[in-house]
Amino acid sequence: MTDAERRGTQRVTISDPRVMRALAHPARLAIMEHLGSTGESVTATSCAEVAGLSPSATSYHLRALAKAGLVEEAPSRGDGRERLWQPTVPAFAIDAGQDATDDVRAAESALVDAFLQRDFERIRTWARSAHLAPPEWYNVGQLSSIVCTMTPDEALAVSQAISDLVDPYRSRTRTAPPDNARTVVIHYAATPRDVLPPAD
Repeated sequence: MTDAERRGTQRVTISDPRVMRALAHPARLAIMEHLGSTGESVTATSCAEVAGLSPSATSYHLRALAKAGLVEEAPSRGDGRERLWQPTVPAFAIDAGQDATDDVRAAESALVDAFLQRDFERIRTWARSAHLAPPEWYNVGQLSSIVCTMTPDEALAVSQAISDLVDPYRSRTRTAPPDNARTVVIHYAATPRDVLPPAD
């Protein structure tokens, strides 16, 4: 399922529908991504910039995420004038499980839809505006579908290999990137084309 894992950190699997529903909002997904990628305590103002909202509206969403147990107030930097926030889990995955109730399945589906809508919009935005990018970045964006024939073990191995490949470049842990580096979001999905029932 949706995997926000950062290697080298503890990943928590979320199956609580209350938490899933709290996450299933574009601004909250943006906030959680920001918190997870910076690795630092942040203010509502800095989150507002990435969420595209006012600081007061962002504070509301931070409180909702805190109520769901996803973020918490961080220690002050000293002056006490800024309210700082940090994630309670550095990485998470969403998995309702195969035996989930209809309510849990609906919450998971809504959250996955929110993730996909955000990611597809990023891809569409790049496709529309790539011609405006500097020449060295013009051909960086890639979008392809590759049909493979694999066993379950082979599919898992490919996903792990891709995770290992991008691991050194993760924003949260990469220190002193080159001057010409910029944020690149890699979207990866490996899904069986046909969902078949279990064999008897």
